[in-house]
Amino acid sequence: MAEASGDLAGRLALVVGGSGGIGAATVRALARAGATVIVGYNKGETAATALLAELPGAGHRAMQVAVEDSRAIRVLADALARAYPRLDILVNAAGTTRSIAHDDLEALDDATIDRIFAVNLRGPLATIRALKPLLQSAGDAVVVNVSSTSAFTGRGSNIAYAASKAALDTLTRSLARALAPAIRVVAVSPGSVDTDFVPGRDWDALQRMARASPLQRIIEPDDVARAVLACVTHLTAATGIRIVVDGGAHL
Repeated sequence: MAEASGDLAGRLALVVGGSGGIGAATVRALARAGATVIVGYNKGETAATALLAELPGAGHRAMQVAVEDSRAIRVLADALARAYPRLDILVNAAGTTRSIAHDDLEALDDATIDRIFAVNLRGPLATIRALKPLLQSAGDAVVVNVSSTSAFTGRGSNIAYAASKAALDTLTRSLARALAPAIRVVAVSPGSVDTDFVPGRDWDALQRMARASPLQRIIEPDDVARAVLACVTHLTAATGIRIVVDGGAHL
């Protein structure tokens, strides 16, 4: 088990979508830096519980929240307000998608579009809205929205996914102005990452994409987690920005 470094000692972090992939890597990075971390999960209770067992430090916990349900987010916010005086770090890492060819507009049905926007855009907004008082109580809180290079390349698992992430980038910039100076809001934008997030994408596909990028390497969840951590600990004069983590693939 890795020892906590102490850089974030005394800080409270919530990672929504923290039970797997990028979210779990971010939970580990924040805990190693000394933060007390709340793992927000939807259906990944088993994974969240297992993750807690490997974290250094004490006080970590898992809490269920479905980001497409604004009432559930309010319940979570009320529970946090009863338990903690403030929230220092919020990471919105929950997301959803489906693999749909961009020219197959009929397959991109209304239900799919609505769910993608509910999880990828409305979810982060509703979470920030509900947790705004706790974040403001910290005085120097930071929100990190996990976006995607699809937001500005127009490529990715489907058109609605790319559009939802573009909207999330705009939300990030708008809230950076609206919530300053007490809350910084930034985005981290991964390219294709070695997770099971995109159904049907296999190792061979990741390797092909990596070979076509300038750095010719597959992006790992830890690469993204380190960028999130940097936004929290080092880029303290930055807000409304986008950090791209894709090995240069967007070039």
